[in-house]
Amino acid sequence: MNAELFIARRIYKGDKKNDKRVSSPAIKIAIAGIALGLAVMIVAVCIIVGFKKEVRAKVVGFGSHIQITAFESNSSYEHAPIAFSDTLASILTANPDIRHFQEFITKPAIIKTDDDFMGVVLKGVSEKYDWKFFRKNLLEGTIIQANDTITANQAIISKEIADKLRLKTGDSFTCYFVQEPVRARRFHISGIYSTNFEDYDKLYVIVGNEILSSLNGWDSDMVSGIEVLVRDYDNLDRIAQDLFFDMASYKDRLGNALYTRSIKDINPMIFNWLNLLDMNVWVIIILMLVVSGFTMISGLLIIILERTNMIGMLKSMGARDFSIRKVFLYLSAFLIGQGMLWGNIIALAFCLIQDKFQLLKLDPSTYYLSAVPVDLNPLYIILLNIGTLVVSLLMMIGPSYLVARITPAKSIRFE
Repeated sequence: MNAELFIARRIYKGDKKNDKRVSSPAIKIAIAGIALGLAVMIVAVCIIVGFKKEVRAKVVGFGSHIQITAFESNSSYEHAPIAFSDTLASILTANPDIRHFQEFITKPAIIKTDDDFMGVVLKGVSEKYDWKFFRKNLLEGTIIQANDTITANQAIISKEIADKLRLKTGDSFTCYFVQEPVRARRFHISGIYSTNFEDYDKLYVIVGNEILSSLNGWDSDMVSGIEVLVRDYDNLDRIAQDLFFDMASYKDRLGNALYTRSIKDINPMIFNWLNLLDMNVWVIIILMLVVSGFTMISGLLIIILERTNMIGMLKSMGARDFSIRKVFLYLSAFLIGQGMLWGNIIALAFCLIQDKFQLLKLDPSTYYLSAVPVDLNPLYIILLNIGTLVVSLLMMIGPSYLVARITPAKSIRFE
């Protein structure tokens, strides 16, 4: 252990049992500033990352990562059909970036009960449909058995639709389809889901795709589109672009050119809003670093003034300014480390408690979530700790130059 580090530890811990260690109120405030600053940064990042992940998962749950439709399809829910063939399935299966794909059919309809009516979109799914999202958000009942002739009229509706139309699991309702001629189908409610994503909850009813295919008069291989789930969301833009060019050169048996869009292109407003949240995180991090840094600067200046006599003695014994500055930089590192330790404990305790008990609630109609989400990402926490340590130590370099202005002749008499 070098001499500067030894002296710094002695100052930090005290030379003897009754020796005064660094414990002035200003220093305690500096440590508290580091602790609270780091805690706020970790909590802010965990909440924003968790919020973005939860909202994104809801949007993807309803629409997947990428959708492939007919090129001439408009922005309505009544898509022009495409023919899903084994050749197209082979192209998608061979793509290593694709985790899963599934066909779907959408069709607008009006639900009519004895007392009320409501416009909805029926989404027809096949037996290959990935039910993970709806199983997670299913409040009661069971998922439908797609393409099962015995239960072909099953449907899953949202809690919002069920509440407005006063329906429950086991009830039946009639859907009217605006086409020539107007047609109607009766469905049996097998389950009720709730995602707290009001824009979609009030819209989608999940049914088997054979019913909608029959209503449209389509062949068995005709669908509204294909939903694609990718393995790595971070590469979504690249995967969507590559798939766009692959599909642009493909023609189905109906002569359709296929159009590929990512979920970001389908819902630009939601994803632009989520991207804006990153700016909030950076503002919080910068403010907390500035506040924590200035509290540590104040603390270091007080330590130097308290140890003026010691500095003079070290200079009179031949110690150079650089060596004495290193003593106080080491001491700053000890104090910053103590503050960071408490900051991590406070932040992790808060996040774990919130994740388990969800004490802080949100208004689902505004935030799409019922409670404040947290995502404990180890990489982000480690980077925040490293960044806080580096920035705080860099901010200590300037105040440490005060040592050079202290002269031995005057400092030894300083009390």
